[in-house]
Amino acid sequence: MEDSVKKIALLGMGTVGSGVYEIIERQKVNMPDKIGCVLDIAKVLVRNKKKYENTVPAEKLTDQWSDIINDDSIDIVVEVMGGLEPARTYIKEALEKGKHVVTANKDLMATHGHELLDEAKIHGCDLLFEAAVAGGIPIIRPLKQCLVGNDISEVMGIINGTTNFILTKMTEEGMEFADALQLATDLGYAEADPTADIEGYDAGRKLAILASIAFHTPVTFDDVYTEGISKVTAKDIRYAHELGCEIKLLGIAKNTEDGIEVKVHPTMIPIDHPLASVKDSFNAVFVHGDAVGDTMFYGRGAGSLPTGSAVVGDIMDIARNMRFQCTGRIGCSCYKRIPIKEMKNTRSSYYIRMKLEDRAGTLAVLAGLFGSNNVSISKLLQKTKEGDMAEVVIVTHNVEERQFMDSITVIAAMSMVQEISSVIRVYSAE
Repeated sequence: MEDSVKKIALLGMGTVGSGVYEIIERQKVNMPDKIGCVLDIAKVLVRNKKKYENTVPAEKLTDQWSDIINDDSIDIVVEVMGGLEPARTYIKEALEKGKHVVTANKDLMATHGHELLDEAKIHGCDLLFEAAVAGGIPIIRPLKQCLVGNDISEVMGIINGTTNFILTKMTEEGMEFADALQLATDLGYAEADPTADIEGYDAGRKLAILASIAFHTPVTFDDVYTEGISKVTAKDIRYAHELGCEIKLLGIAKNTEDGIEVKVHPTMIPIDHPLASVKDSFNAVFVHGDAVGDTMFYGRGAGSLPTGSAVVGDIMDIARNMRFQCTGRIGCSCYKRIPIKEMKNTRSSYYIRMKLEDRAGTLAVLAGLFGSNNVSISKLLQKTKEGDMAEVVIVTHNVEERQFMDSITVIAAMSMVQEISSVIRVYSAE
């Protein structure tokens, strides 16, 4: 056993940074036995040193990046500031100086991850980012290492805890979206501006990272179709239950014969699927590999200590690599260039809720219009009647998105249709 010290610079002391600091301090006595060295947080970069003077020793606090990048004794830089800049610049400069990097920054890795991983390879450095997806749930390392013997055909999951909490409240307590969002805000699950969560952007960034690793092909956030949950209603959730489904915001990545599908949207998923039972702010990632079959990773997707746990795991991995002089051994795995499919060329089945004139022949006309665009109806249910209008629920068989949307455009313009109230995709393993 060695007793050397690996010095760390922590960039940021917010929710995740404070969790990292607490875990390392808590684990310090066990570090020599666990990894053969001691981890010492030597510098903490913050904007306001006075704010943290009761938490971090004054000599460790700095508000100058130069104090870190010019300190040759710093071995590992841990970026938990968030945002694209200056995080990208700091990480690039650290790698150029031969410092290893851990980041929890999903925005950065989904946009510039391939560039930064190339930089790490050039300088023989580790750049690890387990905490960028699903908080404390191990998923990056399993995809890169434990499941590398598989050809993975699908990765999908609940990778945003805020939206899952909202949908859980809508499901279990019959809340409408606005009320469930307000509760999530009051309890601290949702930010003051919840757009990134409720519109699917947060999940989209995480899915880009997962798809890149699973399918060995560069996938960026711009490649991901995103649709949020703000149009989902308690009524849709009730009807989903009648159809044997739950509604979840899913990130779905598939490697198909004609390209990669990457999309985030509300999805009706069979109630017996393992993801259907994931509730509240928990996350889960479901992976299908040709050798392993189906696996699921479940746990806390955010929070100070869960996310800090993933960051510290990466730090300890780098410390081990440094001990045995094998840093840079697992870098970017994107050795393929599989095309990314446009959303219009993907396939799904669809749930449609609409209000129609309640008169003879209306449903036949509707079925005919769907059929003329090669959209086959699986189920058609009349739910309620108000005056001369009827509410109808339709579920289609699997169909190409382009064909379905062409049908909806025509149907929405028809005089017999008062409104198309809701369109939600229905998950199919096809």
